[in-house]
Amino acid sequence: MKLITIQNNLGVAKYTQIIHAIEKAIQHNKIQLGEKLPSINKVRMEHQISRDTVLQAYEELKKRGLIYAIPGKGYYLKSIEIAIEKKIFLLFDELNIFKEDIYNAFLSNLDKQTQVDLYFHHFNIAVFKKLITEANGKYTKYIIMPTALTEAATLLKTLPVNDVYILDQTNPNLKHYPAVYQNFIKDIYEALKKEKNRLENYSQFILIFPGFREPLGMKEGFIKYCRKNTLKHEIITEFKDRKISKGDLYIIPNDRDLVHVIEASKEQKLKLGTDFGIISYNDTPLKKVVENGITTISTNFHAMGKEMAKMVQKNEKKQIENECNVILRNSF
Repeated sequence: MKLITIQNNLGVAKYTQIIHAIEKAIQHNKIQLGEKLPSINKVRMEHQISRDTVLQAYEELKKRGLIYAIPGKGYYLKSIEIAIEKKIFLLFDELNIFKEDIYNAFLSNLDKQTQVDLYFHHFNIAVFKKLITEANGKYTKYIIMPTALTEAATLLKTLPVNDVYILDQTNPNLKHYPAVYQNFIKDIYEALKKEKNRLENYSQFILIFPGFREPLGMKEGFIKYCRKNTLKHEIITEFKDRKISKGDLYIIPNDRDLVHVIEASKEQKLKLGTDFGIISYNDTPLKKVVENGITTISTNFHAMGKEMAKMVQKNEKKQIENECNVILRNSF
């Protein structure tokens, strides 16, 4: 039984005709799960086409999860879900409320023929490498949050170069990839610059920067602004056994540290927004109500997910700097 037919002068690329022939064979039960497809050489010789044309078709089907390859043996049918036209490998650093916003916005802006497989590397380079290696060749697109992992750029070079997209954080080693990203140096610098008049109410500026998961650009932007404006400033890795002084302004990327500072202020009977100030990073609904409102510097995570979905759908190659804003509340 002949699975693949190809017509000349049809106006449809021959590799596309091969894909359509396999899909039609699946629809009509002409091939069963686990059954072997005609070899690349057999299709090539039967239709007098190049080996690369057949390989391109088979690799596309492989990326969609319809077939799999056994080295030295051939290609076999893996799935009958032909409605899935795109399979996306989505690699996040961790799950939190911000990443959930990105993920939900991304999914809601994709068409129904797209399948998304979500994974997490948890800032662990060994996990990152394992997931990248196992995913290679199995997806139509790869969307990666590389964070500050030093070997990320090298590992991403192993993936199909035209199918990789960067999300949230980028760096000079990844500048040739399309991306939707935050410019952390610019964002924190411009946020402080915008609120320069309010900053005059404070005498010392403290950034709590553990440095493990937080983007280095936050620290660089903070230092840049403080030095340019000759402000007394300090960077600490944790808030422990520390007393808050009147006139302090704390800039806090991590919500655990935010809780610690607020707890300490209550013990010292200091009034937030009057005796000292807080600017948190990344807005959440809870920050609208905690202590009558916490001021935040925050990007639009929903827009980030939406823009990435649009880029992938249209196969665009852009570098999009996601918008960031200051949301003023009573803590500052």
